[in-house]
Amino acid sequence: MVDRNRAQLAIEFLESLTIPEGKMAGEPLTLAPFQRQFIEGSYSDDVNIGVLSIGRGNAKTALSAGLALGELLGAWDTQPRREIIFAARTQQQALVAFRYVEGFIRYLAPSEQKRFVIRQFPRGEITFDGEHMIKAVSSEGKSVLGTSPTFAIMDERGHWHSGKGDELEHALLSGLGKRDGRALIISTSASDDAHAFSVWLDDPVEGTYRQEHKPDAGLPADDLESLKIANPGSEHGIGFTLERLQSDARRAMARGGATLTNFRLYNRNERVSAENRDVLLTVDEWLGCETDDLPPRKGQVVIGLDLGGSASMSAAAFYWPETGRLECRGTFPSKPDLQDRGAVDGVRGRYLEMQRRGELSTLGDRTVPIVDWIKNTIDHVQGQDIAYIVADRFKQSEVGEAIDALQIRTQILWRGMVKDSAEDCERFRRAVFDGQVKTEKSLLLQSAFAETVVILDASGNMKLAKGRSKGRIDPASATVLAVAQGARMQGHNQKEAQFFGLFDE
Repeated sequence: MVDRNRAQLAIEFLESLTIPEGKMAGEPLTLAPFQRQFIEGSYSDDVNIGVLSIGRGNAKTALSAGLALGELLGAWDTQPRREIIFAARTQQQALVAFRYVEGFIRYLAPSEQKRFVIRQFPRGEITFDGEHMIKAVSSEGKSVLGTSPTFAIMDERGHWHSGKGDELEHALLSGLGKRDGRALIISTSASDDAHAFSVWLDDPVEGTYRQEHKPDAGLPADDLESLKIANPGSEHGIGFTLERLQSDARRAMARGGATLTNFRLYNRNERVSAENRDVLLTVDEWLGCETDDLPPRKGQVVIGLDLGGSASMSAAAFYWPETGRLECRGTFPSKPDLQDRGAVDGVRGRYLEMQRRGELSTLGDRTVPIVDWIKNTIDHVQGQDIAYIVADRFKQSEVGEAIDALQIRTQILWRGMVKDSAEDCERFRRAVFDGQVKTEKSLLLQSAFAETVVILDASGNMKLAKGRSKGRIDPASATVLAVAQGARMQGHNQKEAQFFGLFDE
């Protein structure tokens, strides 16, 4: 239930302020619907932590600064010696919110302004009536253990470093508990599901209100409706206009690389890694493979197998080099079920959605039975001419025994993750960039490639790895094996054609 008195007091106080800077400076502050929603949710009587994830430029820092000022003045909390802490990744970033508070104060009545003492150096502090205080602190600075804040704001929490950042969060929350305090955790999206800010959104504890403005994955960067989702302030004169966002999106799409990744992370509020040096494929590079006009199953097919551990995902990829068609299917054991497994892996209902789309299935009980799994894999391309089955040499014994048991008469190639991974990854990337990989829209593959990174050695050789411990990259591994072998086959065919061409002359 919403504590309407406290939430309403907060809304009324904010709308009594004057916008201190920007294109609307000097005008009365008017809250947008998404801001009212966040205040009402965060000030419910059973909530003490409010979490907001939203695109850059939607006035989240200004909103939290206004709430900090209201707390300082006792507009809805009349505790003695109120202490408000603004925390950010660096001291400079914390001072941004601090200066918003200072800007709001400049528009108060002169008699009110005299009650404040503002000190920007050596660190930001604002004192009201000599008793109540706002402090600006850094997640990279000294700990705030021992403080007893009544209100704390963690700004851009999704971009704090682990370690000291997590320590500061724990210190703030434990301090708030001493005085029945309240915290706001506000940020654009973190780059992955494993970050502490993502965990607040995906697995909230009791007493948490969460509000996430994140569009569905796999959409073009300039998609208008999803830009509205990530930037709800744009339709209310807050931050970037929709026209500017679409223009910036198209510019980012044209430049690609880090420019596009950063636009997705900060402006579209998507969980994508801002580090490009260790990404096998960016989101947009993979999206270029998806098509509504899937080429036919024509010519020979290459099957890539990635046998998971005893209780993890196994995946099979099917690639037709002649047309570039790619298909992929994943398999989990049936226990635990997909809903529970999704919760454990931090992806919520994603596995159930993959199952609904026919991309993921369950087989066996606690483990995937290898013989049955490979039989299902072969049945998937029944009637097709299988050129090769390609699998990881590490699982050669288990996969080989199953193939022998099924009496499959097809050439088997064993590839090593250490010895052969660099070549396979490079051939796969080249095939993608040359437009030789085409697949239907696949949540299974989108998720797998989003989780897949590469570890580079001193010579720049690539080895596939998980971006986070609970990530499932088996479909990506199987796809790399299949496509790389298909590329080798195409290369051999071209050499043979050139050889016979010499005799034709």
